[in-house]
Amino acid sequence: MSKEELLNQIKKDVSGNDVVLYMKGTAAQPRCGFSAVAAQMLGQLGISFKDVDALSDPEFRETLREYSNWPTLPQLFVKGELVGGCDIMKEMYQSGELQELLKEKGVKAG
Repeated sequence: MSKEELLNQIKKDVSGNDVVLYMKGTAAQPRCGFSAVAAQMLGQLGISFKDVDALSDPEFRETLREYSNWPTLPQLFVKGELVGGCDIMKEMYQSGELQELLKEKGVKAG
């Protein structure tokens, strides 16, 4: 895919899904500990999310970095907005901020 097509795919993902987790691997088969923890947190909250394996395509990963201005994976988007990576998610989860953000954005547990 061209860079423009990759960018359009990212835009489509984040606008067409309430919660998107760009990660290494998939929720069912994460390929790094940080991605596994991020997916587990969402799972524990009962949140349905689109998981996208950003590890398999270096061009996609680079386009994602440019789009989000965030250098690492995983990357969590809620209602089109970047929340952050695993460390930020973990801090927010432990303090209750992640749950509150999801509630504020109208994302319900499935």
